[in-house]
Amino acid sequence: MQLDAEKLLSHLSRLSVGCFFAGVLISCASLTSGSADKEELSNLYLQLGVRYMDLNKLEIARENLQIALTKDPDNTQVHNAYAFLYEKLKDYQQASEHYKKALELSPDDWSVQNNFGRFLCDQGHYEQGLALLILANSTQLNDKQWIALTNAGRCQLAMKRNQDAQAYFDKALMLNLDYAPALLEMQKISFQNKTYLEAKTYLKRYLMVDVYTSGVLWIALQTEMALGNSANADQYRQLLLEKFPLSNEAKQLKPVLQ
Repeated sequence: MQLDAEKLLSHLSRLSVGCFFAGVLISCASLTSGSADKEELSNLYLQLGVRYMDLNKLEIARENLQIALTKDPDNTQVHNAYAFLYEKLKDYQQASEHYKKALELSPDDWSVQNNFGRFLCDQGHYEQGLALLILANSTQLNDKQWIALTNAGRCQLAMKRNQDAQAYFDKALMLNLDYAPALLEMQKISFQNKTYLEAKTYLKRYLMVDVYTSGVLWIALQTEMALGNSANADQYRQLLLEKFPLSNEAKQLKPVLQ
């Protein structure tokens, strides 16, 4: 059921909607009660849709994004968010169509370039994706270049260009020392390069800004084993089994423990 502008504003306030989510840049509408036009209403429903997506309430998110699209079919960020939603729903054809539309509407929008580039790399279209990510990084309007740089690094990893990938991650961390995704990638690369002390350092930096995942714990465990720190390795093993007992990494441990 559609809400009027005043009720939407109240609802958005309760949901604490932000202006940035998962690489989807949202332009927050400046509104006064009773003066909202179609574009402003579209932006309100867009923010609701993005917030519900953040809460993983995907069906409600889709309903709000559909209303936003109906209000303003040429709203770049609605197509951008819709594409991201379809990615989560694993409907990659629809995701691609909405990203293409967003890029057609705003070819210089760095958030669209970043999201579509990342998507194309994830789908195996590496050269196309990397080209968009390089564009997203190079625009003067992008004040979060480390996001596109990290996505470009991941794209290079998928292309088996590990040295180029590391250069992108290094650049990302020069711009934002605490960017967790880049720190996580550098932890993995350091471990693969057998520079275990570096891997341990990147882990410490990562844990200052983000939380454990099963993958993080697995690499940490292997790193400590390689360094001969059996006590630390045992701590990570226990954490992995306690926090992520159903993970693939934990399953790899069980035969050893039986």
